Amino acid sequence: MALKKDKEKVIDPVWGEARIREFLDLQPPRGENADFHRLLKAYQSMRVEDFARFVGFFVEAGGDVNATNASKQTVGDVLATHRYSQPYRDALLN
Repeated sequence: MALKKDKEKVIDPVWGEARIREFLDLQPPRGENADFHRLLKAYQSMRVEDFARFVGFFVEAGGDVNATNASKQTVGDVLATHRYSQPYRDALLN
């Protein structure tokens, strides 16, 4: 007997403003810069359009887009090592 899936897979959902703003409250692991952590997690979780909106909210809230990790890398430095990250890097620069 085959079991029926109870949920459909949702790919690339549209995020509302409230969900995007939730990332402003993310708490970093001990020893990690909070602004770096928030930007990196937003990049890892969001579509480019949502990330661009997040960056606007982030800067408006006083976030530092040049925050660094323990290796003195900014999120822009980390993104530069990812093949398809240019639209995200552009969002950080704007």
